[in-house]
Amino acid sequence: MTCASQPNWAALILAAGRSSRMGAQHKLLEDLNGKSVIRHVVDHVRASGFSSLLMVTGYRADEVRAAAAPIETCYNPDYASGMASSLTCGLAALPENCEGAVIVLGDMPFIRPAHYKAILEAITAAPAAKALVPVVKGEWAHPVAIRRSLFAPIMMVQGDKGARAVLKAHAEHVLCWPCDDQALLCDLDTPEALQQARQQPLAHTDGS
Repeated sequence: MTCASQPNWAALILAAGRSSRMGAQHKLLEDLNGKSVIRHVVDHVRASGFSSLLMVTGYRADEVRAAAAPIETCYNPDYASGMASSLTCGLAALPENCEGAVIVLGDMPFIRPAHYKAILEAITAAPAAKALVPVVKGEWAHPVAIRRSLFAPIMMVQGDKGARAVLKAHAEHVLCWPCDDQALLCDLDTPEALQQARQQPLAHTDGS
């Protein structure tokens, strides 16, 4: 995995969770308009201009890896402890010369290449910002862009938590990026959310 292209940012896809709110189903493996949920996410990220891609696996790792198509992965053996361990695992595995990472949740297939590209442009244009958080109607959304200077404190977080506490602690250095698209809030972590998503069109991976 290299970081030869510009901008020099990685996409870190978190796909290790147990999908506990889906019952017997695994949300990332479920079909959504002809492809698995995780494949939609990977395809959108791949079309977005990142210098490197890395997916963190854990629960049913072999199936998730197969469903995602060829992508570099790292395995989080402590996935059952929650999101923090996957963040630590993934951030530690990124190339040292990458400027930062955009944290992508594996159950958010409606985030399009255009969103990722706009986020990369915004964080690149704000060199003083340590992170970028999309804000939809006043609510923090995803994906979050994090510069390397915040990797160490984020990797100290434990349990079923993301980077929010660290970002709040560095709020003066966080760029809030306004967006009016509900796609940045739409995760498919329940059967009801998945069923509703199957009734919505998905963008192609052509950058739109």
